[in-house]
Amino acid sequence: MKGNLKLLKIEGLFFSLTSSSRESRAVLIHQLSKKLTQKLPFKLHGLAVRSTFHPSHSIFFVCTKKSVRVYDLLKAKLIKKLDTGLREASSISVHPGGDNVIVGSKEGKLCWFDMDLSSKPYKILKCHPKDINNVVFHRSYPLFASCSDDGTAYIFHGMVYSDLNQNPLIVPLEILRGHKHSNGRGILDCKFHPRQPWLFTAGADKLIKLYCH
Repeated sequence: MKGNLKLLKIEGLFFSLTSSSRESRAVLIHQLSKKLTQKLPFKLHGLAVRSTFHPSHSIFFVCTKKSVRVYDLLKAKLIKKLDTGLREASSISVHPGGDNVIVGSKEGKLCWFDMDLSSKPYKILKCHPKDINNVVFHRSYPLFASCSDDGTAYIFHGMVYSDLNQNPLIVPLEILRGHKHSNGRGILDCKFHPRQPWLFTAGADKLIKLYCH
């Protein structure tokens, strides 16, 4: 099964697997401590491309090509639908605070959602001329990143304030280059170091690079 993995401790260790199919088992949730696997107890509306957990609550995000559906797993209900307005979403990341979400797309656009404000994007950034393959928030620094088949990774400052009346501050910081194209593909994935302001990138050129400020 082709998919992506996300880890979170809720009441034990869980991870989700998303398959690029329209089957009822396209999104699976696995609980390692009990060796249990269950399919998502909701009807999927659209083709699921990614899934991820809320950092601290039993909230589960399923990103389809057109929208993000937010579920409460304990209450077994849909609590929010985020309308991306994108042609085809490709990736999703949830801010460590849990109320802000970024979504990357196949048209090189990145959407920032403040779920306390609206189900529509708070900000849309056109940052890549080719497909965005992944977006990611840093766990502890006010940073987020995107990577693309154009061979670049973009680093942004993204400050979320505790004052709910203050909108998030988004500032482009740097464009990282260094990967060569291979068969029309560029940077396939990116991940932040859990403690340092460092970014790892994995390219179609079969290289993994570490960028340090």
